[in-house]
Formats: sequence, C-alpha cells, structure tokens
Amino acid sequence: MYRMAICDDNPADIIYLKSFVEKWAENAETALKIESYSSAEAFLFQYEEDKSVDLLLLDIEMEGMSGVELARKIRQENRSVQIIFITGYMEYIAEGYDVEALHYLLKPVTAQKLYGVLDRAAERLKSKEKELCLALPGAVVRVAFCEMRYLEVQRNYVTVHGTEDYTVKKTLNELEKELDGSFCRAGRSYIVNLHFVRKITRTQVILKDGREIPLSRNCYERMNRAMIRYFGNCSEGA
Repeated sequence: MYRMAICDDNPADIIYLKSFVEKWAENAETALKIESYSSAEAFLFQYEEDKSVDLLLLDIEMEGMSGVELARKIRQENRSVQIIFITGYMEYIAEGYDVEALHYLLKPVTAQKLYGVLDRAAERLKSKEKELCLALPGAVVRVAFCEMRYLEVQRNYVTVHGTEDYTVKKTLNELEKELDGSFCRAGRSYIVNLHFVRKITRTQVILKDGREIPLSRNCYERMNRAMIRYFGNCSEGA
C-alpha cells in the first residue's frame, strides 16, 4: 500500500483531486491510503510524527508556508517522496526543479494529465524499491537505486556514491548489468543516475549537487537519448 497526502488550502480542490486519485488507484489496482491537509503547517506537524508518505500532491500558493517552502523542508532529509506540484501560475514552475519535484500541473487539473503523472510516480516508487547488493569486507550492504548518484571505477574497485559511499572490488560492467534504465554510462569510468542530472554538456554531466562527471565524446548522444526517455513526460500538462 502506498500513502498519499493532498495538501491544499482550498477544500473544494482537495475533494476534486481526491476523486481523481481514488479513480486512478481503482483502475491501476493500487492500494492507496489518502490523507488531506489544509495547510503546509498541518502536513508538516503530522510528517514530523510519521515520515512514511510516498506521494504528495502539493498546492504551491497557500496561506502561511508555501508549497515550495514545505518541499524544501522535506527534501532536507527525504529524497524519495514523489512530489507533484499543483499551481495556477506559470511563474512558479521553475521552482519545482530546485526541490526535485516529479511534475507540476496547472489548474484546472484534468483526470487524463493527473493519471499520467501518477503512473510515473508509481513507476518511480517501484524503482525506489530496487536495490544493489554490495559485498563489503565483513558485511553485505543493500543500497537503494534511488540513493545512488553515480558509480566510479578506480583501478580494480568501484565506488558507489550515494547517501553514503561504498567501495567494492568489482568491475563497472558487472554492476551495470544489475542496474535499470534510470542509469546511463558516461564513459569507461562512470555510470550516472539520471534522476540526479541537472545538465549535460559535450564534455560533462553536471549533477544537482554541483558534482561534474567527465562525459566521453562517444557517450554524449546516448546520454541525451537516455535523458529524453527518462524525463520525456516532464513538460506534459505544464
């Protein structure tokens, strides 16, 4: 079962969105627990007690704390919750990138566009459950795909850079076979998690944290195609 929160200071909008979400869950045969909050502060109060929310439908323009401010607080410690912004104004859209929002939808939201975004959110959540099993000296560590920013090879060892860094004696090719389509090769020495990519140039992949990964010339086109496939639906409905 997934847990969703709808945060909007307009009760009518909450009812409107909830009706669509319930219909989507029924069609997708997905067990979904839905909770609603009339302010960012109300959500944050509950969130401090229980952080197990998976999806968040979040209005940007609210009295008191805005949706963007709330998202920034969540992202300080939680990178996996799928945040979908709801907004009535185009000028707020750019702010969603700073907090790694999955998508933004302009009001009035239609069922078709919301269903498409919820489908993507469900796929992300399934991907979040995928893990890489790493055999370390004296221990075995499971690292979620969603935590891995990039993999880097040095001599006979590969370091997985994520929430924590882990180094294993394995080849990059061996680990690449265990990953999914959210990862792409940047050259002989690097594999990058596309979710953490901010910008691609002819010579570099720049991550959201500012890290610059060297990009091989023969990987540039492949990286761009991978990014288009991965983020292809981000601008739909905006």
